[in-house]
Amino acid sequence: MLIIGAKGFAKEVLQVFHDLELLDNLAFYDDISTDIGKLLFDKFPILRNENEVNAYFKEHGFDFTVCIGNPHLRHKLFKKISNLGGNYCSSISPKANIGSYDVEIGVGTNILSNAVISNSAKLGIGCLVYYNVIITHDCEIGDFVEMSPSAILLGNVKVGSFTNIGSNATILPNVKIGNNVIVGAGSVVTKDVPDNCVVVGTPAKIIKEITPLI
Repeated sequence: MLIIGAKGFAKEVLQVFHDLELLDNLAFYDDISTDIGKLLFDKFPILRNENEVNAYFKEHGFDFTVCIGNPHLRHKLFKKISNLGGNYCSSISPKANIGSYDVEIGVGTNILSNAVISNSAKLGIGCLVYYNVIITHDCEIGDFVEMSPSAILLGNVKVGSFTNIGSNATILPNVKIGNNVIVGAGSVVTKDVPDNCVVVGTPAKIIKEITPLI
């Protein structure tokens, strides 16, 4: 498996592969950072350019996952590595609690330990579900959504693509959140939120508009 990213969230997803005992031929990719060496934790290779990625794919297979927090950058890297022939894959911690009925998890979604996903929950592709996130029944999450630690989505919540739910934020039942939205940490969202905005507070209110997705 090739993990895209070699800092921050990528280090946390590494623990998922450790817990799954899937460390053979594991490598990382980072073509931006200048303060890292050739190995992560003195063990895992860090690839630095597309030629190295192509060589890795030929030798070890084409599976990859993107472990970058920013939804837009995650989508960009998904397209970049897919265009090199990569096969987008999920990473799901064995310590996550996932319902047994009518659960859909899109490819490329990363789920960390202690996350809870209830029955009849649906997640799109490329989502990021952090520690202690709770997604309850009949929630529908779009593509490339980031759910920060301890975020809570109550029943029948709908979240649009490229949205970021901040740490400890709570979305009340039946609320619809648009695409490209940032919900501030600790906020309580009590009513629908349109596309392309930042909401914060209790109850959450719009404080800023965001440039629409292209």
